[in-house]
Amino acid sequence: MIPMKNWWYYYKWYVVCGAILILIVINLIGNAFGWFRKSPDIQIAYIGETKLPEDTVAALENVFASLAGDYNHDGEIKIQVNQFVSGSPDETDADAISYKHASMVALMGDINNCESYFFLMENPEDVQKEFQVLAMPDGSCPADTDFSIENKVFPWKACKVLSEKSLGNYTTTLFGQTESGSNQELLEKLYFGRRCFYNKKHSKYADECSELWNKLLY
Repeated sequence: MIPMKNWWYYYKWYVVCGAILILIVINLIGNAFGWFRKSPDIQIAYIGETKLPEDTVAALENVFASLAGDYNHDGEIKIQVNQFVSGSPDETDADAISYKHASMVALMGDINNCESYFFLMENPEDVQKEFQVLAMPDGSCPADTDFSIENKVFPWKACKVLSEKSLGNYTTTLFGQTESGSNQELLEKLYFGRRCFYNKKHSKYADECSELWNKLLY
């Protein structure tokens, strides 16, 4: 039997390695479940053929942060934009098609888990036809046979609260080419809507998001 005074001498590195391994496991689990990062107050799903530039995403998050509140009371107003790239309907490249399918699967997961409350879309007709998730004016779900977007979405440029904000410019590189432009001009082509809920499971802070929706409309 090893005396206690010599135990640390012989086993200290086992203890140190074990402690490091435990910390790594805790870190991995914590990151997976979001223990070590602040959760968003609002999540917005963007659905379009191409990904929004990082500058545009930052501008979008900032403008909503200026309108929203600290709904989860963590001392910070955090907006998260979840991008789902649908790709061109005429796309034939195998990698691009696989990426599109993966993105749509991720979107289905977002919808099923009630993560995003707001939807920013390039083609809202396609979204409603595929998922029938866009809410009626009162927030309720449409009838089973209603796949229209009438009274369910509004153009970005029609909302003065959003379209009259100064959002700056974006710069992005695509296929080796640098492009730049106005964030407002990029966003004004999109449509804004909110999701409905078919069961008792709702997005976090749905009531607060509903109040913000009314603020955007009126």
